[in-house]
Amino acid sequence: MTVYTRMDSSLGELLLVGELTGDAIALASVSVPRQKGGATVRPEWVEDAGAFDGIVAQLREYFAGTRTRFEVEFAHSGSDFQQRVWQALDEIPYGVTATYGEIAARAGEPRELVRLVAAAIGANPLLVVRPCHRVIGASGALTGYSGGLERKQRLLELEHVLLPA
Repeated sequence: MTVYTRMDSSLGELLLVGELTGDAIALASVSVPRQKGGATVRPEWVEDAGAFDGIVAQLREYFAGTRTRFEVEFAHSGSDFQQRVWQALDEIPYGVTATYGEIAARAGEPRELVRLVAAAIGANPLLVVRPCHRVIGASGALTGYSGGLERKQRLLELEHVLLPA
């Protein structure tokens, strides 16, 4: 069963969507309003704030600066290619950035596929929790973030990442 809840954050309201099996929840999506490709509540989904208590607590700790890593079960989604790219994202430590080229290499993909890697990063359904905000351009510039570059910058500032002036 697909369940959802909303929570306030320093990025605005987050929409959390998950797949509930018994008492266990697998997080399927974390999105913000006006996010490119973000989730929209569907009529068949069930609102269940309690199912997300643990995830909401972790997100609150992250936004408070006391959590650097999420311990969340993810719902399976995406192609094999996207899964490899998303796994490379999951390995970027808190407070560290990586370039699109570095993510391509970590995912075992040639540099020629960096645009496809960038597209897979852009398709990440788990903003904040899967740290696509830690990926920057080769020049150090902030580039592409489906939640908006202002939110990306806020997340990097929260993690005390210093970007080139």
